Amino acid sequence: MRRFPTALTGTIAALLVTAGCGGSQQGGAAPPPARPAQATSTPTMPGSPTPVPNAPVRVSDTKIGEILVDGQGRTVYLFEKDKEGKPTCYDECAEEWPPYLTEGKPKAEDGAKADLLSTTARKDGAEQVTYGKWPLYYYHDDKKPGDTTGHDKKEFGAEWYALNAAGKKAGE
Repeated sequence: MRRFPTALTGTIAALLVTAGCGGSQQGGAAPPPARPAQATSTPTMPGSPTPVPNAPVRVSDTKIGEILVDGQGRTVYLFEKDKEGKPTCYDECAEEWPPYLTEGKPKAEDGAKADLLSTTARKDGAEQVTYGKWPLYYYHDDKKPGDTTGHDKKEFGAEWYALNAAGKKAGE
């Protein structure tokens, strides 16, 4: 068996790789394998702009008392700057306090009152869940169900609070 000098072998290998990667995909090199899909957050994860079908709202017992949560147990909040059921949290505010969006009518579960549950249209046409006329939001620092790090926090010009089943600030 005849051996080629190492430099020549490296050059040939580089040419073969280059030939396989460039040019058209017609007749010859197969396309590279598809990259695996990246995991995405669930629709109710904070930060997610994805509407939840018939967004559930229920009551959960937490360290600050019984409060409203989504279907996965994540705390939802009111923003005192919102008036008449209209959201005022957009842009940078909505990055830190993502709105709880729905497709279809939200669903009251486990202690939540159906007559207080509704929706309001955002500027982009998305439907945001409301409770007692308060548009509902998540807080980006809440990492798991039961977290309430956004409760009694002042940001973006007003206070943020978790809500109770009556649609009032938690603790009232």
